[in-house]
Amino acid sequence: MKNKWLQITLSVLSLGLAVLLVVYLPQIVQTLTGKPVSWQEIGAVFGTLDAGMIALMTAVWLLSLLAYTFVLTGSLPGLGHTQALTLNAAGSAVSNLLPFGGAAGVALTFAMTRGWGFANRPIVVMTLVSGIWNTLFRFILPAVGIIALLLAGQAPNATVANAGWVGAISILALCAVVAAALYWDRAAAVLGRGLDFLARLLRLKVRPSQAFERLRHDTATVVRTRWPIMSFGMVFFLGFQWAIMAACMLATGAWPGLAESIAVFALSRVLTAVLVTPSGAGIMESGVVVLLTTFGVAAPPATAAALLFGFWTYTIEIPFGGLALGAWALLRRRNSRGAAADPPSTISKAPQ
Repeated sequence: MKNKWLQITLSVLSLGLAVLLVVYLPQIVQTLTGKPVSWQEIGAVFGTLDAGMIALMTAVWLLSLLAYTFVLTGSLPGLGHTQALTLNAAGSAVSNLLPFGGAAGVALTFAMTRGWGFANRPIVVMTLVSGIWNTLFRFILPAVGIIALLLAGQAPNATVANAGWVGAISILALCAVVAAALYWDRAAAVLGRGLDFLARLLRLKVRPSQAFERLRHDTATVVRTRWPIMSFGMVFFLGFQWAIMAACMLATGAWPGLAESIAVFALSRVLTAVLVTPSGAGIMESGVVVLLTTFGVAAPPATAAALLFGFWTYTIEIPFGGLALGAWALLRRRNSRGAAADPPSTISKAPQ
C-alpha cells in the first residue's frame, strides 16, 4: 500500500511539474535565451495554421504509428499490425501519464499479448528486443545530428569540428559493436571480455559478460532473423517523426534549415528520456526552443513549433491510446461473454 501511494504521489507530482513547465514555458524561454515571448504571441502563430497543414501533420503522424508496428511485429512473430498498433498506442498512453511508465507499459503489454494467445517467453523476448532497438537508434540519433551540422558547416572552428567528428564516429562505432555482438558469436565474446576488463578496472564484483550472454541467449533468434524488418520500422518511424517536426517548423515560420532541423529533432528525442516528467514533457519543449533560437529563429515561432511538436508526439497519444485500450478491453469482455454463453456441446474439447 505504501508503494502504491508513493507511486501515485510521484505520478501526480511529475504530471504537475510537466504542466507547470508548459504553462511557464514563455518565462523559461526568456530566462534561458534572454528573448521575451508571451502566450499572446504564441497564440498568434497558432492562428496562422491552416486546415491543409493540420491534415498533413495528421497523416504523417498516423504513418509514424504504422511504421513502428514493424518493430513490434518483427520482434514478436505472429503479431498482426493492427494488434501492434493497439499495443503501441496503449503503451504510449500509459508511459505519457506516468513518470516511470515503462514498468506499467510492460505489464500492459503482457496483459494484452497474453490475451491474444502469446506465451510468456515470446513476450519477454519482444520486450527485450524492441527495447534494444529503441535504445540503439536513440544513441544513433545524436551522432546523425552532429554529422548533419558538421556537413552544413555549423561548427564555429576546426577544433570543435574535429571533436564533433570524433564524438559522432565514436557513437556510431559503439552502436555497431553492440549490434554485431548481438548477431555474431565472436563479436559477442570480444565485447564480453572488454566489459569484464572494464569491470575489473572499476573493481566491480560482477561479470558483465554473463549478463550479456544471457541477453543474447534470449534474443539471438529474433535478432538474427528479424533485424531487417525491425530496423526498417525504426528508420521510417523516426523519419516520419522528423517530418512531423519539419511540418511544425514550416507551419510556424521556425524552419532553421535542413541540417539544423535534424539536430533539433535528435535533441528532442534524447530529452524524452529525462524521466523527471512523463516522456520528458516540458523539458523537451524547452530544449527545442533553446536550440532553435541558437540557430537564429525568433522566440515566438520557435516556442509554437516546440509546443506543436509536443502535441503530436506526446499529448495526442494519450486520448488515442485510451481509445485503443478501451476498444481492446471492450472486445475482450465481449469475447469472454460470448465464450461463456456457448453451450457445452459447441465448445471444442482439447485432445486427450
